[in-house]
Amino acid sequence: MDALAHRQALRQQMAERRRALPPPARMAAAQGLRRTLEQLPEYLTDLRVAGYWAGGGELPLNLVIPPLAARGQRFLLPILAKGKELHFAPWNSGDAVAPNRYGIPEPVTPREWFAPFQLDLVLVPLLAFDRRGHRLGHGGGWYDRSFAFLKEQARPTEPLLVGVAYAFQEVERLDAQAWDVPLDYVATERELIACTTTGQDGAAHA
Repeated sequence: MDALAHRQALRQQMAERRRALPPPARMAAAQGLRRTLEQLPEYLTDLRVAGYWAGGGELPLNLVIPPLAARGQRFLLPILAKGKELHFAPWNSGDAVAPNRYGIPEPVTPREWFAPFQLDLVLVPLLAFDRRGHRLGHGGGWYDRSFAFLKEQARPTEPLLVGVAYAFQEVERLDAQAWDVPLDYVATERELIACTTTGQDGAAHA
């Protein structure tokens, strides 16, 4: 199987495993994710925290978002922009959303939005990851295009990229593509993984 076919097969496998999770398992994972992110100082202090609207069995952020407002932080959702890059608009529980061209809910007529470089922390969805910070997305390239500027900077820097995934989405190795932007951390329901792109395993914090 060639590399492209392997990546597509892995996408399908992980997507099916996510969708097959029963609701109690997803909620337990959401609780674990909140505990994991609380180990990350930036989650507790950064002013602009971007995330995603969970769908297709993705790990829910419903327990991660409410504490942000209580601490005076802002939560933002991605919106598709011209040029095939993402912008990010503030969103609070109860704010109106509408599906974009991919059927993913995004804020309706936001009064303001921020470019990727204006964010502090980004919770990044994914289908598979390895401990070097390589991420397999859905293949659209939106996150890689939007955060391509980070490839020219010493990492970690702002915004901090934190992949969010179930522990079972970890694979031993993902071959990086030239356009891939690596993650700084991965947060699962079990641990916070500090990633490295040097080929060494990232240090994990239980």
